[in-house]
Amino acid sequence: MTNKMHLELIRHSYSHILAAAVKELYPEVKFGIGPVIEDGFYYDFDFSDVIASEAKQSRGKQNATGLPRGFAPRNDKITPSDLPQIEKKMQELIKKDLKFEKKEISKKEAEEIFKDQPYKLELIEELSSTSSDNNYSLREARSAESKGKITIYTTADFTDLCRGPHIASTKELKSDAFKLIKIAGAYWKGSEKNKMLTRIYGAAFENKDQLETYLKNKDQAEKRDHRKLGRLLDLFIFSDLVGPGLPIYTPKGTILRQKIQDFSRQLRKKMGYQEVFTPQISKAELFKVSGHYDKYKDDMFKAVSNYTDEEYFVKPMNCPQHNEIYKSKTRSYKDLPIRYADFANLYRDEKPGELGGLFRLRFFSQDDGHVFCAEDQVEQEYDLFLNAVKEAMDSFGLKYYMRLSLRDEKNKDKYIGTDKDWQISQKMLEDLLIKKKIDYKKVEGEAAFYGPKLDLIAKDALSREWQLSTAQLDPNMPKRFGLEYIAKDGKKYTPIMIHNAIAGSPERLMAILIEHYGGAFPLWLAPVQVWILPIGSDHKEYALKTAEKLREKNISLEIQDQNETVSKKIREGEIQKIPYLLIVGDKEIEAKTVAVRGRQQGDIGSMLIDKFIDKIIEETENKK
Repeated sequence: MTNKMHLELIRHSYSHILAAAVKELYPEVKFGIGPVIEDGFYYDFDFSDVIASEAKQSRGKQNATGLPRGFAPRNDKITPSDLPQIEKKMQELIKKDLKFEKKEISKKEAEEIFKDQPYKLELIEELSSTSSDNNYSLREARSAESKGKITIYTTADFTDLCRGPHIASTKELKSDAFKLIKIAGAYWKGSEKNKMLTRIYGAAFENKDQLETYLKNKDQAEKRDHRKLGRLLDLFIFSDLVGPGLPIYTPKGTILRQKIQDFSRQLRKKMGYQEVFTPQISKAELFKVSGHYDKYKDDMFKAVSNYTDEEYFVKPMNCPQHNEIYKSKTRSYKDLPIRYADFANLYRDEKPGELGGLFRLRFFSQDDGHVFCAEDQVEQEYDLFLNAVKEAMDSFGLKYYMRLSLRDEKNKDKYIGTDKDWQISQKMLEDLLIKKKIDYKKVEGEAAFYGPKLDLIAKDALSREWQLSTAQLDPNMPKRFGLEYIAKDGKKYTPIMIHNAIAGSPERLMAILIEHYGGAFPLWLAPVQVWILPIGSDHKEYALKTAEKLREKNISLEIQDQNETVSKKIREGEIQKIPYLLIVGDKEIEAKTVAVRGRQQGDIGSMLIDKFIDKIIEETENKK
């Protein structure tokens, strides 16, 4: 068993101990689900009956406010102040060396065990009525060994629907290697149509040192949270009137987003891509042909026409429309490879509970590219892609590695295409990585539904991993669209399609970079590169002339001419993380210089304006 697999067992077991502790403290609680997640686990609870019971027990004992004595008004969520008590109870249970006992039972037996647990009864009904792994509940508790049976695990007085596996007993857990970190609301099954439950999150590791390192990084991550810095630096906002997952970018945020997108556009041009422009909506038939309709219909926004009954969708991806461009005329082998780039806005109907700042949105864009090529051209296209992503990650200051994402051989129904196509395309990608001597990790189940892919996994300043760039080898969609080219022998062949993105979503990359740099962007990315600070009103005219010279060289700046002290302006510039502050007063006017203060260097000293401009241009072009 790998360390990762063992850690997942540990985290899954902590989740059950959390539920067992909550049951001891709040016997009337109702249980949702409690899976393993990155860095730990969570469990969903419904505390409604707990609160009702507290109120009933306290009835008749009135206090001065008219409320029962000893009863604090509260909603159906516990508060962070309750977490230490739950942690203490978990530690007590862990020290008892409790066994995790597995048992397979019938539906009838399960219904009797969970007769007072409505969420578990709902899962039991689903488990017994379907065999599809796409079903929500089956990820939690279907027995793979015995058809018709339901698997449960019992620990202390707590029994849960669970497919396992678990560690043998709590003696394998360390009471100082976990911590309950937060409480959040979560809709049952992720649907806003269902009841809001209380989700308790925990972090868990194999030892105390790993936990402390995680908590230290978590503290840094909270300080770097792009949502907080986005407000502080005036980059973007969210509005209840506009809707969840629909960001609005301020002038500064728009500059940053555009810089990321323009950089990708430059890389695309170097690679020989031609930019195209495609509609925001398309008929449902387009997505039926591509396969997206059957796989992702529930995640797509419908568009309704007042004049036709045809079904339309707001597009969640560009590839089906790019296929139509290719198909619009006869293609020869001499035309290949054909490369299209598209920076259109996309829309996906993400569940409200899964939205998170700029990381998960309903409205976003992609630096999208699609290549149509012959089989013997695949290697050169991946070479172009790998060179481009290296330049991009070096410029963004991100370390990375490559992941070979393959289909899940145990769930082939999740993918389109024949076994032969998948075997050939997966081998083609792996052979390419081996030939190029590129280190990679192979992961099953992470392929696109139409083909295997290379994914770039970037590491930020806090060693967190993010999937950014991707290049997906697709032998299936061109067949579905009937794409062809005429080869040298005069026969018609189906081209191979490569879907690729360098930055992925510019908006998501923007969030990653905000947190990676803590808002202190390198000069070339900074929305505002320079502040000019006139010492007094007599120096404003010189500040304006200096600004004019800088703007002629496309240097973004602001003049801070408020009636405030220079020291206060400098402090504000540091808070706003401006790369360079230029202070101008009598000495600077006389010498035709500026007093330069760098964000990292502090006071640099006086500098001729032209020399400063040369310095800025060099740093910007070199992306230092």
